[in-house]
Amino acid sequence: MSSSSSQGQEQQFKTQPHPAKTNNPGDLEPPQLGGGLNTNPELQAFHTPGPYIPNPTLLQNAGEPKTRDELHARSAELNK
Repeated sequence: MSSSSSQGQEQQFKTQPHPAKTNNPGDLEPPQLGGGLNTNPELQAFHTPGPYIPNPTLLQNAGEPKTRDELHARSAELNK
């Protein structure tokens, strides 16, 4: 049974502030040990694997490149 003092009161809900400053969930994680320069997003652009160089067998099987006229004809055919 409820007490007589709380019968006349309306139930109240309170919201707590969220610790996030942005919508990025990574902002809530603490810095990782040993992160070093990897934690700097500006420097992560330099951690790329480099240009894609296909192997010689793939290049041989690709065939000759199309001429400009062939490409325009194919474009017109596909845009019908």
